[in-house]
Amino acid sequence: MNPVNDATFQNSSPLTRSLLAPNPGPMSLDGTNSYVIAASDAAGVVVVDPGPLDESHLAALAATGTVELVLITHRHKDHTEASARFHELTGAPVRAADPVHCHGGEPLRGGEVIEAAGVEIRVLATPGHTSDSVCFHLPGDGPDGSVLTGDTILGRGTTVLDYPDGRLGDYLSSLDALESLGPATLLPAHGPVLPAVDAVCREYRAHREMRLDQIREALARLGAQAEVQAVTDAVYPDVDPSVRWAAETSVAAQLDYLRG
Repeated sequence: MNPVNDATFQNSSPLTRSLLAPNPGPMSLDGTNSYVIAASDAAGVVVVDPGPLDESHLAALAATGTVELVLITHRHKDHTEASARFHELTGAPVRAADPVHCHGGEPLRGGEVIEAAGVEIRVLATPGHTSDSVCFHLPGDGPDGSVLTGDTILGRGTTVLDYPDGRLGDYLSSLDALESLGPATLLPAHGPVLPAVDAVCREYRAHREMRLDQIREALARLGAQAEVQAVTDAVYPDVDPSVRWAAETSVAAQLDYLRG
């Protein structure tokens, strides 16, 4: 990789490096982690989630080597905004589960195995945060492998379900699939790297069950058909106004799950 840009990259795992995009915020935390995947002897690289449309960020990613392929974890703007521009800069095909975000490449398929930049990349369909969310499992990345989780699992905090596109039932199934990978290194799109995806999945599931219990209790007090706003007031009484919409979205997803 280009030594000029090395100082801004973090060694996230034996086969990956990450570059933090300059887009911090309440939902993006410190910013979007764009990942570069490559075996040590590979001339080419794979870039995951080029992120926001920031020319210096894209130039640094493009300078890491010949970009063979660009992969997208899901449709949200902080992951996809720069996709078309990065395709112009590098000529590399951009592949996502949603064809809208593909540029010169075919849509991703769950269960697909990609060989690129000397690395085996397994595509896992993990809907829940959004319907098009995917994760990328690198089984050869260190002793236990690694998994790039996008926003399905974060390095800090918990994930918002973008209801009605994202559904809690789907999300819980996705946590089961990720937990089955064992102690693979967790490479999130936001926040720090975590050591074991299976342990984090168990923590996430416990958190969801706690929230569901709180919503059941709120419905017992407010009535079975209570509106989203009233339940949010009961379950998230101190939520910051800037992320109130996220709390309401999560409540809506959980009410949908409980009401079937």
